[in-house]
Amino acid sequence: MSNLIIIGTQWGDEGKGKIVDLLSAEADTIVRFQGGHNAGHTLVIGDQVFKLSLLPSGIIRKNKIVVIGNGVVLDPWKLLEEIDQLKSRGITVSTDRLMISENTPLILPFHKDLDILREQKAGREKIGTTGRGIGPAYEDKVGRRALRTGDLKDVKEVKRKLKVIKAHHDILRVGLGAPGIDEEKLINELMIVGKKINDFIKPVWKILNDQIAKNKNILFEGAQGSMLDVDFGTYPFVTSSSTNAAAAALGSGIAHNKINSVLGITKAYTTRVGEGPMPTELSDDIGQYLAVEGNEKGTVTGRDRRCGWFDAPLVRRSCLLNGVTSLALTKIDVLDGLEKIKICVGYRIEKEEFTDFPVTTSLASGLKPIYEEIDGWKASTVGLEKIDQMPKQARAYIQRIEELTETKVSIISTGPERNQIIFIDKPF
Repeated sequence: MSNLIIIGTQWGDEGKGKIVDLLSAEADTIVRFQGGHNAGHTLVIGDQVFKLSLLPSGIIRKNKIVVIGNGVVLDPWKLLEEIDQLKSRGITVSTDRLMISENTPLILPFHKDLDILREQKAGREKIGTTGRGIGPAYEDKVGRRALRTGDLKDVKEVKRKLKVIKAHHDILRVGLGAPGIDEEKLINELMIVGKKINDFIKPVWKILNDQIAKNKNILFEGAQGSMLDVDFGTYPFVTSSSTNAAAAALGSGIAHNKINSVLGITKAYTTRVGEGPMPTELSDDIGQYLAVEGNEKGTVTGRDRRCGWFDAPLVRRSCLLNGVTSLALTKIDVLDGLEKIKICVGYRIEKEEFTDFPVTTSLASGLKPIYEEIDGWKASTVGLEKIDQMPKQARAYIQRIEELTETKVSIISTGPERNQIIFIDKPF
């Protein structure tokens, strides 16, 4: 039995989807444990490209069970849309393959309204959310008024909870200049969507623990990167859930000591979508080069990603916080054409130097990177399958990343497709 968590060590978009898809071949069950449809995974399989935002990446493989855990906030209409999209491409999402935890909170239409209205009112102080209702849904969860998936099987419970939710949200909506919630309309919509997803809703916590008892392999998949964690990310420019490895246990219903290892996905440079500090961001020709060569657009939003050099102290902190046992390095091929490559090894504010990425955002916003520079390799790494095939300077770059992050690299992705991979060690 081996239970493996896959998390992003930067601000997301590190290439988790490909690695989850790849390693799901060795897993019996793939579990999504946090986030909503504000993040996505792109999978390239032969000449086909799949873009997923809610369903775990393992759904593309036959005979794999995928789980949406209670740590997720679920837009049921978006889920059905994603299921239909896969169905149109010959992939069946049946009730024996997909399980949704019965205590997963729902994202409802008024959550999206609130998300958008707040961002509009914030103006220059906006956080840069996707406007999909993620934050407001998590607020209702911790406010103990959320409507959860299991409630959809009981119309009386839906009506009771909606009265509580409406009383809270109508006050917010009036203050933001929006009309109150149409309760009757929403109840009817929920009853319709409930009939379509009720058969997927199960006691996931019990089923997963039964699988562990039977020595099954379980793969836990995070949505956003560690630097978007609500506690340890660049707050308030973060998501509204814990993206760190510890959330896998809480977001699925298994004990923390049942986790064997944590694989941290790390891009060979740094990207970020949305607002907030990013010390190594490049606004020059190199930044543009990384954006173009790396096709740096968000899977879900289509927004341009900000690009910069690899930030070693940031990744080192993520590895420490998440207990990362090894790294998967992605998109190294994007650097193939560069004459010189820089690595951030620390920061400076005026005369003061920092070796760690700070938790305080006001401090993080003023950081100036301290760089090491190495020669580029000016040779293609695309599709290489063995580490000794890598150019000497590329191997030196990887070794320096290992030294600075204090974590070994076990996987190197050399392109977007499944077979463009180098295994140094097998995480499972």
